[in-house]
Amino acid sequence: MPSNVNPTVRRRRLGQELRRLRELKGMTAEEVAERLLVSQSKISRLENGRRSISQRDVRDLCGVYEVEDHRIVDSLMQMAKDSRQQGWWHAFGDIPYSVYIGLETDAESLRVYEPQMVPGLLQTRAYAEALISGALPEAPPSDIEKRVNVRSRRQDRVNAPENPLRLWAVIDESALRRRVGDNQIMIDQLEHLVEQSHLPHVTVQVLPFEMGAHPGINGQYAILEFPDAADSSVVYIEGVTSDLYLEKANDVQRYSVMYEHLRAQALNVDQTREFISKIAKSYTS
Repeated sequence: MPSNVNPTVRRRRLGQELRRLRELKGMTAEEVAERLLVSQSKISRLENGRRSISQRDVRDLCGVYEVEDHRIVDSLMQMAKDSRQQGWWHAFGDIPYSVYIGLETDAESLRVYEPQMVPGLLQTRAYAEALISGALPEAPPSDIEKRVNVRSRRQDRVNAPENPLRLWAVIDESALRRRVGDNQIMIDQLEHLVEQSHLPHVTVQVLPFEMGAHPGINGQYAILEFPDAADSSVVYIEGVTSDLYLEKANDVQRYSVMYEHLRAQALNVDQTREFISKIAKSYTS
């Protein structure tokens, strides 16, 4: 697959265009579903990019929307073809959060709040292994290794020499206090966190316990932004059995405002490094 083709992003862009064509036609998703003898949920999944789109789907939808310009149809058909190709993560087999990985791979910047753990993109391998093993006690070693390898591959975006991912992480103090693995794993992880925070495109802030209640009290979330103006920002909320993706402008704005409050309440960059180093020393005793 060409490196510049991201199937997840292609599906998302294609879905947005199909939604635009439907709205221009003045039709509801239910009306389109009735015309094509499919479920309304299928139309919704095609439009939000959560389902693979076939060229036949595109052809049928363009027929319903009476798209007469063959150049538009051909372009959408090509996007459907590209969207069915496999990203690098498919080489690792079934990954439960593959949609998110596809978005992260194409993102320009990522803002994440983590209340329980060090963010995946900033984890050491030993920390990741201990964390995943603890979170999935019934998973076989091969599954643990696969997930760790995927996580390591994702980190290439942060450490890329050109066009690295712009990462801003606000981490709750509890993530630093929670011992994952043994003391040496925690020392190495916290030292790595400080080291990564010195990269010009990485910002790390800690939200200490003493700040009390705050806008992120309900849990982890991430905001992904993309270089192409046609790709709207996405709020990602990880779940146990399913994940939530919010793309409506009002939802993204609400979470963005929450994130600004978190950044304002957290320690600044220098204070954060000093704070993390102090906690790292506590693991030596």
